[in-house]
Amino acid sequence: MTVYTHIQKNKRQSIFLVIIFTILVLGLGWLIGEIYGTGGASGIILATIIATAMNFTSYFAGDKIALAANGAIQVTESQAPELYHTLENLSMTAGLPMPALYIIEDDAPNAFATGRDPKHSSIAVSTGLLNRLSKTEIEGVLAHELSHIGNYDIRLMMITVVLVGLVMLMSDWLLRGWMFGGKRDRDSGGGQIALILFIVGIVMAILSPIIAQLIKLAVSRSREYLADSSGALLTRYPSGLADALEKISTADLKMKKANHATAHMFLANPFDPKVTKFWEKLTSTHPPIEERIARLRALDQDPLR
Repeated sequence: MTVYTHIQKNKRQSIFLVIIFTILVLGLGWLIGEIYGTGGASGIILATIIATAMNFTSYFAGDKIALAANGAIQVTESQAPELYHTLENLSMTAGLPMPALYIIEDDAPNAFATGRDPKHSSIAVSTGLLNRLSKTEIEGVLAHELSHIGNYDIRLMMITVVLVGLVMLMSDWLLRGWMFGGKRDRDSGGGQIALILFIVGIVMAILSPIIAQLIKLAVSRSREYLADSSGALLTRYPSGLADALEKISTADLKMKKANHATAHMFLANPFDPKVTKFWEKLTSTHPPIEERIARLRALDQDPLR
């Protein structure tokens, strides 16, 4: 399978998952409207308004929040000339604007990209990554993060995280509506319809947060594979990123300020880079690092043309 096939496959999967996510949110909105007696259409409108407001906030401020939460400090060309010039050259090769460059004081080797589009983007790398990796490995990591920017993963993941939060909020409203008598007397004149709504509402309220998290994980994992492939295409040297991931796996260090809200943004899982335990494989925002390395090694045998 060529790198272009990887990219097209992952893009199709991600679009499909986001469509399912949207249907889930609108379905919850409809149920909430029915339960509270305002009508399903009004519930859908409410869900749309809230989702739009939350996405608007994350769109313009999400990157600043993520950078601050991880203790990232912006650096200039004079402060980190070699790193700056490497990123600058890769950006020109990729045909992308130069992202703002940040450094995180942390011995765990890792990196992430954030922003709303290529013109408003940032890349942050840890001091552990700079100290442990060679120049070609750092180049592979930066190419991976630039691919997240060029593929608009940064925007997609911000939207996905907001939708996860919205689904959880709406599920809570759904449960409270039934617990505290939303739509009083449960439409006593339409007992069967009320009973069906009750059953569907309870099932959706319980399962929706789980489904939302699984969708978030699937989108994040799909995008990691896509960025690996795109980064390899950019440098024409898949082994650079593969070697970097091997060193990150060997170090196996947790980020000091790791948090679940931004974990999906990092090159490797900031809690446990290896992702080897069974439960971690099910719940991690990243695919197993060994599998990513194997795919990159396979690209060495499959010319990037």
